[in-house]
Amino acid sequence: MKNDITRREALALGVSAAALAATGASAQTASVIKAADVPAPKLAIEKGASLRMLRPVRFVQADEDVFRANAAKFTKETGVEVKVDFVGWEDISQQTAVTSNSGAGPDIIIGFSDAPHIYIDKLVELTDVADYLGKRYGGWQPLAQKYGKRNKSDAWIGLPFGATAGPLIYRKSVLQSVGFDKVPEDHAGILDLCRKLQKAGKPAGFALGNAKGDGNGFANWALWSHNASLLDEEGNIVINSKETIAALNWVKELYPTFIAGTPSWNDVSNNRAYSSQEISLTANGVSLYFSLKNDPATRAIAEDSEHQLLPKGLAKISPMAGLTLNAMLFKHSPYPNAAKAFLQFMLEKDQYEPWLNANSGYWSQPLAAYADAAVWSSDPKVKIFKNTMNSTYYDGYKGPISTATGAVSADYVLIQMCAAVATGASTPEAAAAEAEQRAKRYFRRQGRG
Repeated sequence: MKNDITRREALALGVSAAALAATGASAQTASVIKAADVPAPKLAIEKGASLRMLRPVRFVQADEDVFRANAAKFTKETGVEVKVDFVGWEDISQQTAVTSNSGAGPDIIIGFSDAPHIYIDKLVELTDVADYLGKRYGGWQPLAQKYGKRNKSDAWIGLPFGATAGPLIYRKSVLQSVGFDKVPEDHAGILDLCRKLQKAGKPAGFALGNAKGDGNGFANWALWSHNASLLDEEGNIVINSKETIAALNWVKELYPTFIAGTPSWNDVSNNRAYSSQEISLTANGVSLYFSLKNDPATRAIAEDSEHQLLPKGLAKISPMAGLTLNAMLFKHSPYPNAAKAFLQFMLEKDQYEPWLNANSGYWSQPLAAYADAAVWSSDPKVKIFKNTMNSTYYDGYKGPISTATGAVSADYVLIQMCAAVATGASTPEAAAAEAEQRAKRYFRRQGRG
C-alpha cells in the first residue's frame, strides 16, 4: 500500500503543491504503518445524509489541504456531502458553546483537549469507533485516553485526532553568544539566561494573554515545573498553595526580561516576534519552524533554531501537555452513523497517514501505530514532537477532567493569574486566592448540575 494518495488523485481533490511536497506524495514509498485485521463497527449510513464539521483553523496550510481532500474522498466513496468550516482558535470554544446550548448547528466539532468533558450531556458516545481504531492501530496514547474517555470509565466521548506541543524554540547562535548551549533545566538558570538575552537586545517572549495554546501552555509550565497544580488527585482545588506562590514569584522575576507587550499576545504573536527576530526564545508548536524553513527569506533563522522540551524545574519529567484536537459528535445530528463513519474514515491509515505527514510534525498521533509515519524521520528538529501524546500532563492536572476544569481553562483563569502578578496588578498571594475563588465558582456550578 502506498504511503500517500497519488499526485493525480491529490490534484483531482484540489490539494495544493505545498501539501504534495509536504506529504511526499510523489515518493511512492510503501507504508510501514501496521494495521491489525479487526472487524469494523457496522454503521448503516442514513439515507440522504449530509454532514457539517467545524474545526480549528490550520497553522500549516497542508493540514487544511489534505483534510479537505480526505473529506472529499469520503464523499466520493459514500455519497455523503461533508462541509468543513475552519474557524479561529479563540472562536472554537465560543461556537461549541452556542452549538451545545442551541441544540443546532454542526454535526461534528473538533474542539480542543477537554471540550467533550464540558459538553458531555450533549454528545453521542463514540466507544464503538474508538475501540475499533484502538485495536487496529496499536492502542490509544495516554493523553488521547485521558481526553477521549469519560472520567473513570471506558466510554469514549471524544475522538482525539492529534496534539501539538509547545516546546521551547530558540536561536542557537544567540544563546551561545551569551554563554549558553541550551536552556537550563532549573528556574534560576532560566532566569539568568533570560536576563542575559534581554541585555543583549534579543529577549525572550512568552504569551501572557488569553491565548488558548501559548498562554495556557506558559501558565501550566510555570505551575507544573514548581509542582503546583489546579487540583489534587481527588479533585480538590489546591491552586492556592506555597508551590503556586513560588511559581508566581518566579514569573514576576521573569517578566521584566520579556519583550514588551506579552500580556496582550494571542496564539500568533510570538510567531511574528520570533520570525522578525525581535525575540530569540519562546515556546511554540512546529508551525513556527515550518514557516521559517519554507520561506527563503527566513530559512537561515530556521537553520539557527533548535527545539527543546520545556525545562523540568522541580518536576521529574518535562511538564508539557499537548493541545489536542478532539472530535465531538452532537446528539442533535440527524445522521449519527454517517458522522461516526466519517470520523472513522478520517483516522484510517489511507487518510490519516498522509494528513499526519502533511502537517510536518505540527500534530502528533493519538494512535500508537502512527509513530512509524515518515514525518518523524524527515527532519531531526521535528522529532521532538513525536511523543507529544505520551504525556501524563493535561488540562486540569492532577485531578479528574470535568466541565469545571474545562471552564477554568476556557476562561483563562491560570494565565490571568500569572499575568496579574507579572504586570504588578496583583501580589502572588492575592492572585492565587482569586484564582482559587474563581475555580471554586466553576466547581460549585458543576456540583449543582
